[in-house]
Amino acid sequence: MLPPFDYFEHRRACQRKQVERSTRIANLPLSYHSTITQPDREILSKPIETLVQDVHKQLLKPIDILHTYGKVAIKAHEKTNCLTEVMLSEAEGWAENEINMKGPLAGIPVSLKDSIVVKGFDASVGYSCNTEKPYAEDGSLVKILKAAGAIPHVKTNLPTTLLSFESSNDVWGRCLNPHNPYYSPGGSSGGESALLAYGGGRIGIGSDVAGSVRAPAHYSGIYSLRCSTGRWPKMGMNTSMPGQEGIASVYSPMARTLEDLVYFSRSLIGMKPWKWDHSVHPIEWRTGEEEMIRVQKRFRIGVMRTDGVVDPAPACARALERTVSALRTQGHEIIDVEPPSPYTALRIASQLLNADGCKTFLSFFRTGETNDPGARQMSLYIKIPRPFKYLYYLWVKYVKRDDIWAGLLDDWRAKSAYEQWKWVAKREAYKASWHEWWKGEELDFMLTPVNATPAVPHCGMKEAVSACGYTFLFNLLDYSCGVMPVTHVDKALDQLPATFRFKDLNGVAKGAYQHYDADRMHGLPVAVQVVGQRLQEEKVLAILERVERALEETGGKYDLLEIE
Repeated sequence: MLPPFDYFEHRRACQRKQVERSTRIANLPLSYHSTITQPDREILSKPIETLVQDVHKQLLKPIDILHTYGKVAIKAHEKTNCLTEVMLSEAEGWAENEINMKGPLAGIPVSLKDSIVVKGFDASVGYSCNTEKPYAEDGSLVKILKAAGAIPHVKTNLPTTLLSFESSNDVWGRCLNPHNPYYSPGGSSGGESALLAYGGGRIGIGSDVAGSVRAPAHYSGIYSLRCSTGRWPKMGMNTSMPGQEGIASVYSPMARTLEDLVYFSRSLIGMKPWKWDHSVHPIEWRTGEEEMIRVQKRFRIGVMRTDGVVDPAPACARALERTVSALRTQGHEIIDVEPPSPYTALRIASQLLNADGCKTFLSFFRTGETNDPGARQMSLYIKIPRPFKYLYYLWVKYVKRDDIWAGLLDDWRAKSAYEQWKWVAKREAYKASWHEWWKGEELDFMLTPVNATPAVPHCGMKEAVSACGYTFLFNLLDYSCGVMPVTHVDKALDQLPATFRFKDLNGVAKGAYQHYDADRMHGLPVAVQVVGQRLQEEKVLAILERVERALEETGGKYDLLEIE
């Protein structure tokens, strides 16, 4: 289609989808628009395992649970613009005719990232060219959910490219952080995190290729589990980069509470409770009024306080230290670690993820369609003629003396198959070095920041696009990771020190710290990341439970955003 006509079709497609969404919401039964009642609050207060038991015992009807969470989802959308496809009317029919009411998730509403295929609906991924193309059948993941008894009720917002810690596109608009509307809820699964943080659902599913279920959990104050490849179904999805396997994307669970994250994961893909060998390095201590003896394994915990590229901002460093202190108080062994260079991982992963020269995700854009600020920076630089690009690289490396930024700029271009295979070989060698290092350290797990800063302001990814090393590292390694909120930004505690010198930072760190402002960020959530090795999801969930218990017993765990 010629550019002028392509542009007008883009604008019409966006308008049609937004009108369709508004009409769907307006035409919902009054039960979705009424105020939250006491019976609603009783449903909202129950973990999903209890709700499932109530459904099995016929103490609750699935339609009542759907009405309650649908009601809150609509309120969440009004505040954050978190929803794309509103499927509540269809969900009532599915609850009657398609859902397994004896399943482990019987009657539980589940939200889905927009890229997940549901019959009768688009999976636009925020591109207007993908609109008005409803799928004839459910994708495999949705089929599994329905077989388990879950009821898909809404789909959620995301960035067009799926390569951002923001969630904005022309089709659905910008998603806002429920704690502060001037900040991003995260990305690319940001609609999920905004909805769950607000209380419009208890469980949802996102995807992660560089931190896309973990950064949203950190930005919005929820829980997530980044699963290793193969643990979670991947068919029946749409994407911005079909065929990209240099750094594999994985679909993974997100939840409002840790209890729900654990139950959801165990119910849907058969994860079993992790069994610790308490005879190895046991800890005994007395607790409670009755002086009961508790015994548990003594963990050996590696703490990665920095990735060597961007040191964590005061709020993120404080959350990490709060967690370390709680675990140390309970007798666990804490060691600061320096693993194989995380910067090397950032460089390898960046080259592999965009080995096509950004051509694939750009191919879906229509004339005039808005690109994500960070993805736009990547694609603009990759298009610069190589002689000019090389001159810029030399200036950064030898005039500015910024080896970190120069190393990421070097070789930033489309790769031939021969060149891409060379980078894959580097990836595999790096993974082997990490495995040997971990084995030598004899770690039970690692603790790291999730990101160098709390949530970025809208359009902040233009500068902060490369500041993703704390999560991207473990995509390259394909390690299991869990994220849990710990605290909130406190303007009295989290100011930059007087010795901080912005001009001394490398280019990646400048992009991140340009937006750090403890006064403006006051109240935003801050999380930590728990890291296990590949295919250790059960272990990571068990560790998250131990960590949250340690926090609760040494000053209190994170306070969720209250449902209005």
